[in-house]
Amino acid sequence: MFMNIVNLSELNDIEVIAMLIAGVLLLFAGYKIKKIGFFIVWFILGVSLMGYLMPTINHAVPEIAQNNLWQSLLPIAGGLLLGLMGFSVEKICVGGIAFGLTLAITAQYFGTNMQTMLIGGVVGVILAGVSVFLMKPAIIVATSLAGSYAVTMSILHWGVGIDPTTFYFPMLFGGTGLGSVVQFLTTRRE
Repeated sequence: MFMNIVNLSELNDIEVIAMLIAGVLLLFAGYKIKKIGFFIVWFILGVSLMGYLMPTINHAVPEIAQNNLWQSLLPIAGGLLLGLMGFSVEKICVGGIAFGLTLAITAQYFGTNMQTMLIGGVVGVILAGVSVFLMKPAIIVATSLAGSYAVTMSILHWGVGIDPTTFYFPMLFGGTGLGSVVQFLTTRRE
C-alpha cells in the first residue's frame, strides 16, 4: 500500500516546487550545505510528524480544528522546531536523520501497522548507529536520501500515469545512489 508521508495533495504547486528545489539541493550538495541540509531534512520530518499529530490535536482542542490559521501554523511550527535541531549537535542530527528517514520510508511503502513500524525502528536504530560511526559518508547518504525522497515525491505528484507502487523505490534509491556519487566526487578532498 502506498501512502504519502508528506501529503502533496494538500500543497499548492509553489510549495511542491520549493520542496523539489530543496530536494535537489540536498541530493547533490547535502554535505557542502550540511547545516542548511540538516535544517531542511529536520523541517520536512517535523512538518510530516505534525501532519500525523494534527488529527489528535484537533480532537483534543476543537478550537484549533475550527481555525485555518492554526491548521497552517502548527505544522510549520513543528517543522521549525525540529529544523532548529539541525543547527545543534551533528552526531545527534545524523543519527536522528537516519532513524527518521528509515521510519518515514517504512511507513511510506510498507504501512504503519505496529509490527512493520517496530521492524523499521530496529533497522533505523542500527542505521543511526552506523551513521554516527561513519559521519561523512552518513551525511552524504542521508542528505542524498532525503533529497531523493523530496524529488521522488514531487515527480510522483506531477507524474500522471507513473505507478508509485512500482516506481517509488527505484526512483528513491536510484536518486540516492546518483546523489551520493556526485557528493562523494565533489567532496573527496574535504
